[in-house]
Amino acid sequence: MLFLFKKSKKEEERMRKILSLFAVLASIIVLAACSSDRVLVVGLEAAYAPFNWSTPTKTEFTHELDGQPGVYVDGFDVQMAKEIAKQLDRRLVIKAIDWEGLIPALNSNQIDLIIAGMSPTEERKENVAFSEEYYRSEVVMVVHAQSDYLDATKLSDFSGVRAVAQTGTIYDDLIDQIPSVIHQESLATYSALATAVTSRSADVLVAELPVAQSLVALNNQLRMVRLTDGGFDTLEEDVTVAIALRKSDTTLLDEVNAVLATISIETRNAWMASALERQDA
Repeated sequence: MLFLFKKSKKEEERMRKILSLFAVLASIIVLAACSSDRVLVVGLEAAYAPFNWSTPTKTEFTHELDGQPGVYVDGFDVQMAKEIAKQLDRRLVIKAIDWEGLIPALNSNQIDLIIAGMSPTEERKENVAFSEEYYRSEVVMVVHAQSDYLDATKLSDFSGVRAVAQTGTIYDDLIDQIPSVIHQESLATYSALATAVTSRSADVLVAELPVAQSLVALNNQLRMVRLTDGGFDTLEEDVTVAIALRKSDTTLLDEVNAVLATISIETRNAWMASALERQDA
């Protein structure tokens, strides 16, 4: 004989509550999984100290480089990338890309952000969007330790020099402001630029202050010269750096700017000072 038992209303209500609870838990698990899978891919050179440089040593400041086992990246840009990813609740991935390949990589969706000490020039704004500035610097000269230009204080003191800067940067464009300058062919990396000055194949290299400080700290054959009595005629974009994004990523741009607004100037300067100390070490 088959007996059919009818559930009481209390039992049905209890089952409904249990099923609802399971549904809520399942939703939380799915949302958590989606959150952990939200990736923020940042591109930089990993060769532009103190903004970013590669290292084989893992520390509290470094982050692994995507696709390069055992290689990490450190620097001011890395601390900025970490803070943005943390506040946006995204998993950070950092890729090392040659300077001239950064914007193409961004616009081909290989990366989401360029955090690489990049100046927001009008030319670049034709292809990408920029965040608010995340660091402000100044333009300086780097010369040989035995250079005749060690005591220079103004641009005209460098009249007739052989000057060089990194390819594709505003510093290469600024060289032509030096009177009677011999504008040498730009070089791809700062290690090559430093070699040009130490070997005396160039008299000066033009760079921004933190990079020059790093070069001088690492090479006792180099000295930095600041133009206190009359320097380059610069635009706002020449002395600031910002984060580049695709023009279509307007929501992400707003999110990045919101994060930058929470990071004080004091904190940024402390990050830069710390990066300079680590790079020197």
